Amino acid sequence: MRDIFEMRFDLTAPTREQMRELVADLSEDERQLLLEHGEEAPFCGVFLHEERGGVYTCRLCGLPLFKAVAKFESGTGWPSFTAPVAEAHLRSIRDTRYGMVRTEIVCARCGAHQGHVFPDGPPPTGDRFCINSGSLEFTPNGELLPDKLRRGAPEGEPWNS
Repeated sequence: MRDIFEMRFDLTAPTREQMRELVADLSEDERQLLLEHGEEAPFCGVFLHEERGGVYTCRLCGLPLFKAVAKFESGTGWPSFTAPVAEAHLRSIRDTRYGMVRTEIVCARCGAHQGHVFPDGPPPTGDRFCINSGSLEFTPNGELLPDKLRRGAPEGEPWNS
């Protein structure tokens, strides 16, 4: 089994047709969260208390975003992580909504809203990636990663985090 860090992923944006297919599978709430930069209520997300080893992927396109070993309990009501699988898998956007300045995090491949990053996390990074459960999917250790764009992503063998 290879470590997810050893795997390379295609970061090319989905084509219009691929995006239409990906969006067609979303509920109205998921569209609002992922495409319109929504937020889910605290303490209700399905992954808040997930403790298995594995990897969290983008709900829309399947790009690996966070390893389970980077997850920690922040007490904020959202799943929190210290670091992404790879810096290139996330993109930061300045967010000035709600009368404050925050750093929004989106999937670097498809642009789907994930949450926000704050500089108040634990060592070693000091970052807290505060992510909406509805923006993620989970793949347990040893299972095949999703290939939602049907590009032959490196999913042909089990992986380990």
